[in-house]
Amino acid sequence: MTTRPPVSAPDPVTTTKSAPEGSGLQAGLKNRHLSMIAIGGVIGAGLFVGSGSGIAAAGPGILVSYALVGVLVVLVMRMLGEMAAANPTSGSFSAYADRALGRWAGFTIGWLYWFFWVVVLAVEATAGAKILAGWIPAVPQWGWALIVMVVLTATNLVSVSSYGEFEFWFAGIKVVAIAAFIVVGGLAIFGLLPGSDHPASGFSNLTAHGGFLPNGPGAILTGVLMVVFSFMGSEIVTLAAGETANPRAAVTKATNSVIWRIAVFYLGSILIVVSLLRWDDPAILKDGSYVAALSSVGIPHAAQIMNAIVLTSVLSCLNSGLYTASRMAFSLGRRSDAPAGFGRTTSRGVPQSAILASVVFGFVAVAFNYLWPDTVFQFLLNSSGAIALFVWLVICFSQLRMRKIIERESPEKLVVRMWLYPYLTWATIALITFVLGYMLTDTADGGGRDQVVLSTLVALAVVAFALVRGRLPRKVRQDETIPS
Repeated sequence: MTTRPPVSAPDPVTTTKSAPEGSGLQAGLKNRHLSMIAIGGVIGAGLFVGSGSGIAAAGPGILVSYALVGVLVVLVMRMLGEMAAANPTSGSFSAYADRALGRWAGFTIGWLYWFFWVVVLAVEATAGAKILAGWIPAVPQWGWALIVMVVLTATNLVSVSSYGEFEFWFAGIKVVAIAAFIVVGGLAIFGLLPGSDHPASGFSNLTAHGGFLPNGPGAILTGVLMVVFSFMGSEIVTLAAGETANPRAAVTKATNSVIWRIAVFYLGSILIVVSLLRWDDPAILKDGSYVAALSSVGIPHAAQIMNAIVLTSVLSCLNSGLYTASRMAFSLGRRSDAPAGFGRTTSRGVPQSAILASVVFGFVAVAFNYLWPDTVFQFLLNSSGAIALFVWLVICFSQLRMRKIIERESPEKLVVRMWLYPYLTWATIALITFVLGYMLTDTADGGGRDQVVLSTLVALAVVAFALVRGRLPRKVRQDETIPS
């Protein structure tokens, strides 16, 4: 094992406009790019598509479910922000786990996270292809999936700034759409929307149809399981921050803004839905919660408008998923935990091999989705289903140890601090563990139990491989330091 460099070692990103091939990532993301990545990271297609099932299961109480998960995300992001602000790196929580918990932890969570996003690529490519095939049926669905993947791969291969520009506009459309939805819905709730015959119901629908918790308090936990995965991706900003000119300031700003982002975009928009419609309205499940809400206030072509917004969210998720998977592979390559080629960049600072390897596995997963959707691809979905929760747990345990290390070696870098350390950290660990345990009660085919069991088996297999491999010598590249 080589000696770990101190926490004050140079950050793993060059800040020049160009650099020799293989020198490392470059600071190609602007502040406006990172701002939109931070906002868009917590707005996934799952918010638009999956919220209807949660409302049907928990009624207006789904707001509590979203609030609970929102608090969980805020706490995890605060912990991650503390570590990332102290030492920004392309490997983010994988690199911190490496230093805090051991090489096996960084290796394991890095590869599991990469696997998670590769499967997401297939899911989102298929979802986008379905929408596009509905608009232009002359091109088969698999053809649209191929086109979408190729275009976004090319975007990521050009430069990090091209990824940032695409994500800026994708996230911008999502933000504008939700903001407009909240404004229009808010006016309709109080009977102030011009041209709408929707009655001024105020917030009466929150309690008028069986109460705020029509299916009992237990439905809140059911809602938590349904909505927790729509929050995945909030941690992307800490990986992207490493490719900005001032990563510490970028991480600090993104971490401090996560509370209002979740409050406005998740709680705000869901509050509008359950206030406009009674929670048991059949249209919520049939058409989707946002389409049903827009239709109820007389917005024409609501379904097509929402399809366009969902497509934008899908493309955003694909774009960020490919970026995230490639940067994690790049970091693993720099730490000799992946093929060395993954850790090399082009003269434009692009980890080309890491991007191509990620997209190849993404294409393979897409093929599985078309050829064996109920067997092989379902296994991939289930075996990656709980990985995001594992990532959050690792972030918590890493922060417990990294705080002490940073305080001892470079206390001036603690510009972001976890609240009530270590008590809130342990409370977050307990909450995540509870959610994982509650998932075991979901015995439906492909439900929570299958996801936890299969994800755990995959994780244990990677841990076993990491422990065996950890006995081998290791060389860490100079520009991918392991924070200490």
